[in-house]
Amino acid sequence: MSEQLSGSQSAPLKIGVREFRGNLTAYLRQARQGSTILVTSHDEIVAELHPPSPTYRARRQPGGLRGRIKLSDDFDQTPQDMLDSMNEAP
Repeated sequence: MSEQLSGSQSAPLKIGVREFRGNLTAYLRQARQGSTILVTSHDEIVAELHPPSPTYRARRQPGGLRGRIKLSDDFDQTPQDMLDSMNEAP
C-alpha cells in the first residue's frame, strides 16, 4: 500500500492510516533515521512525520555553573512564620 512519491531519493513515503497504525514502530524508526512520511486517508494527506529539526541550544554540561551560583547562609532554614502557618489546623 505504501508508495514512493516521484522525485529524488529523499522523496517522502506516502502511506495510508491503517498501514501507519499497523507498523507505527517501524515508521517512527524510519523518521528518526531521517525519512519523511506522509500519512493519507482517502488519498488526502492528514499528517506528515519527519525527524525533529536540529536544536541550536548548546548541550547542558554537568558542573557548567560551578562557582557561579551563591546561596545565602540561611537558605535551608524555613522562617518561623511559614512553619506556624503550615502547622495551623484548617
